Amino acid sequence: MKFDLSGKTAIITGGGSGIGKAISQTLATQGATVHILELNVDTAQECSNEIIEVGGKAFAHKCNVAKHSEVLHVVNGIAKDFELNILVNNAGIAHIGNVENTTEVDLDKVYEVNVKGIYNCIYAVIPHMKKKGGVILNMTSIASSVGINDRFAYSMSKGAALTMMYSVAKDYITYGVRCNSISPARIHTPLVAGYLKANYPGREDEMYRKLSATQPIGRMGKPEEVANLALYLCSDEASFITGTEFPIDGGFVKLNGN
Repeated sequence: MKFDLSGKTAIITGGGSGIGKAISQTLATQGATVHILELNVDTAQECSNEIIEVGGKAFAHKCNVAKHSEVLHVVNGIAKDFELNILVNNAGIAHIGNVENTTEVDLDKVYEVNVKGIYNCIYAVIPHMKKKGGVILNMTSIASSVGINDRFAYSMSKGAALTMMYSVAKDYITYGVRCNSISPARIHTPLVAGYLKANYPGREDEMYRKLSATQPIGRMGKPEEVANLALYLCSDEASFITGTEFPIDGGFVKLNGN
């Protein structure tokens, strides 16, 4: 079976909802034992239960990726019973605003989760992966490569996620550790639905159509489509790929004149 992850252990941050949930379910379907790290452990447990109900293997862990000691405690605890093969750095938060209306508090909050959170998780898994190799996958964004209106702090953080990927790929290639990133455009997740409801009450359908139209392909992406790409990059079929960013954007970057 292609993309077989049987016998492999995957840690997925923010793996209980949205894109992260789709990745958790997809990797589990292909045989991986999935460890879901979430700030909201109920979300992680719900996803874990769904995976177990269909015959998969999953565990839920409460973890704030912004807390260095907490990440080390959780990851090292998992490593006592499992060989760590895959890390998907998916946890992240959004922020809307340009530099003038991004407060210092806003910037620090985005940095703590989207940048330091990735550092914390890579720092925790690398000593384990150096022994037998592994795969690290950072979820970035098209905002890491092209200018997006009112996304100053978010773009900063995703640019950091991208360059951390390059650095880790270079530093640990001789240890058999591969590191890549995925940069989605707009993906239809509950986060998007919540954003439209909060900011455009009564106009959700209209704004959804407008946002979808900004993708040259004419629609938003689906979490499952991102998850399928993640599966490939985490599998042995992608063993010749490292240090590479993979946009999944419906043509946004290349076909919109950026």
